Amino acid sequence: MQFNLSTVESPIGQLLLVTDEQKRVRALEFADHETRLRRLLREHYGSVELVTTTAPEEIVTALGNYFSGDLNAFDNVVTETNGTELQRQVWAALRAIPGGLTTSYGEMARGLGYADPRMAIDIGAANGANPIAIIVPCHRVIAKNGDLKGYAWGVHRKRWLLEHEGVLGAPQSAAASEEIRLPGF
Repeated sequence: MQFNLSTVESPIGQLLLVTDEQKRVRALEFADHETRLRRLLREHYGSVELVTTTAPEEIVTALGNYFSGDLNAFDNVVTETNGTELQRQVWAALRAIPGGLTTSYGEMARGLGYADPRMAIDIGAANGANPIAIIVPCHRVIAKNGDLKGYAWGVHRKRWLLEHEGVLGAPQSAAASEEIRLPGF
């Protein structure tokens, strides 16, 4: 399989953008995590040839708009990923979290129809395997108590992104405040 590889500058580090011939985003990694990028591509697609090219202008524009404050800049960016059924469910749910809001791993599990509180762990694992930084906003998932928890590209970047989106200090939840919480969530 052959994909295009481009570099894009951002305020929080150079990005490696992987797209296909239809300009769908297959992966977006920080350049200092290139090993992770190559591992995930192998896991999801097998043998992959990366051809260095110029990044598609519409994706560069969307990234620039996001970093300039437009939290809806990725609404029309098309992504395409391989993964398990649960991973694809989680990654689709991540795209539905509005900019400026956060959710918890447990809220996400319940939103996907899982009543078992232990599913929050599986949701967290799928979240951590997300191959598309920023555009598939896994940084918007935090612990129920507001802790940032992990982020594949570094908690310092997660903090920066959430500050950029205006949610740190008093994280807002995408779920209703009256929602009934199960123990452990």
